[in-house]
Amino acid sequence: MKINLLSFLLTAIFIFSSPAKCEPQKKMQIIALEKQITTQNKGHILTNTGVWSPDSNWIVYDTRSDPSGDVFDGSTIEVVNIHTGKVKVLYHSTNGAYCGVATFHPHDNKVVFILGPERPTADWQYSASHRQGVIVDVFHPDIAINLDARDLTPPFTPGALRGGSHVHVWDANGEWVSFTYEDHTLSQFKEETSEHEINLRNVGISAPLGRVHVKKEHPRNHDGEFSSVVVTRTTANPKPGSDEIKKAFEEGWVGTNGYLRSDGSRQRRALAFQGNIVTVKGETISEVFIVDLPEDITLSGDVPISGTETRRPYPPKGTIQRRLTYTADHKYPGIEGPRHWLRSSPDGSLIAFLMKDNDGIVQLWTISSNGGEPLQLTHNPWSIASAFTWSPDGSYIAHVMDNSVAMTEVATGKTLRLTPRSDDVNAPRPEACVFSPDGKKIAYIRRVPSDEKVYNQIFVVTLKKNMIKPLRH
Repeated sequence: MKINLLSFLLTAIFIFSSPAKCEPQKKMQIIALEKQITTQNKGHILTNTGVWSPDSNWIVYDTRSDPSGDVFDGSTIEVVNIHTGKVKVLYHSTNGAYCGVATFHPHDNKVVFILGPERPTADWQYSASHRQGVIVDVFHPDIAINLDARDLTPPFTPGALRGGSHVHVWDANGEWVSFTYEDHTLSQFKEETSEHEINLRNVGISAPLGRVHVKKEHPRNHDGEFSSVVVTRTTANPKPGSDEIKKAFEEGWVGTNGYLRSDGSRQRRALAFQGNIVTVKGETISEVFIVDLPEDITLSGDVPISGTETRRPYPPKGTIQRRLTYTADHKYPGIEGPRHWLRSSPDGSLIAFLMKDNDGIVQLWTISSNGGEPLQLTHNPWSIASAFTWSPDGSYIAHVMDNSVAMTEVATGKTLRLTPRSDDVNAPRPEACVFSPDGKKIAYIRRVPSDEKVYNQIFVVTLKKNMIKPLRH
C-alpha cells in the first residue's frame, strides 16, 4: 500500500470479526479521516502516551533516527501542528548530549523529556543510569530546567536520585511525574551479596515539593526543581512462587483521581506497573502490580529513602506494593505482546494490559485495581500489535491490530478498524497509539518512503464520534 504525503483517507470502520466466531453482520459505514502530519526527511518518534498538547492541536515528538527509537541519538524535541503541519523546535541538545521521549503536561504548555549527559566522558556515557528528566516551556524554547536532582556523593541528599530516570509522565492533575529508574551508585556491583545490593530497574516519582539542592562534590551532581523518590521495592533473587520482584517497569498512573478501594475510601495516587516474578518452576514472567502512594513522600521507613552506598533507595513510609495478577498456571503465563505500559481507565477502576489467550493470540485484558480475576476484553483472531491508550471518557482503547489502527469498545469488547489494512512495510508502528485529550483523534507512526529512504512520519486519524456505533452480532 502506498501512503501519499498529506493524504486524507475516507475509511469504512467495521468490527474485526472471525467468521468462525461471529455470524454475518450488517454492513455499516462510519467515516474516519487519516492524515499524514509530518513530512520532513528525518526520524519522528512518539512516546506511548502524553504526546498531545492540552488543546489537542499539537503533537510532541523527538528525532531519534531508527524506527523504534532504540538508538538514543535525537538532537531536538519538536512539536507539530496537526492542522497546518507547522513545526516548532522546543529544544536543541548541545555539548554532545541527546534528548528524547517527550510528553506534554496535561493542562500547561510545557513538555518533559529525557536528556542524556552533556560533555560525555569515557566513564559517563549515555546509559540507563546516566540520564535525567528536564522540562521546557513551549513559549520559552531551549530553556530547560531539571526535573530531578542527582547526588552521587554520600551521604545522599533526600529527594535527589543517584542515577537515571526515563519516560516521564505527569499524573492527570499535572502535579506528580512518574518514571523508571536505574541506580548508578550500585551499578558497579555485578552480583548481589549480603554486603551490598545491585542496581535493579524500579519505578519512581517526582513531586513539586521545592527545589532540591545538592552538594557539588561530583561533576555529575546537579540540583532539581522536584523532589524524587523510588516507590517500588525489588530484590535480585526473588523467592520462587512469591510476590517478590526483580524488576519494576512500564508503569502508568491509576485514574484521573486515583481509585476507590474495596471499602469505599479513595486512594488518591497509585501507579500500576509490570513486575518480574519467578514462578515455582523457576521461570521469570511479568505480572500486574500496583503501588499505593502516601501523600507525604519525604518520610523514610526502615531504610532511608535516598538509600546508602550499599543499599538501593527505598520507598517512602506508607507505600504499599501489591500484586494483582497470578497467571503462572495459564497456558501462556505472564504479560505478553509488544512492549507496552499499563494504562488505567479514567475512573481508576480497571487496569488494562496485554496477555495471550489460550490460542496464543495477544488480547487486551483488564483487572480491577483492587485485584481479583483478570477479564479478557478482546476475542479477536489477530494479536494486539502496539502500546495502547484509553479514550478520555473511558469508552474505548486505541491500539494497532492486523496492520490497522483500531479501537476497542470497553463495554462490549468489539474492535473497530479505523484505517485500511496496509502491508507490513507501511503498517502503523507498535510504539504508540495515543488518544487526544478531546477524544476525537489518535496519533501514531507509519514508515514512509522518501528520496530512496524510509522515515518515521506522524499520522492522525480523526474520529466522527457521533457516528461510532459498534455493530452487534
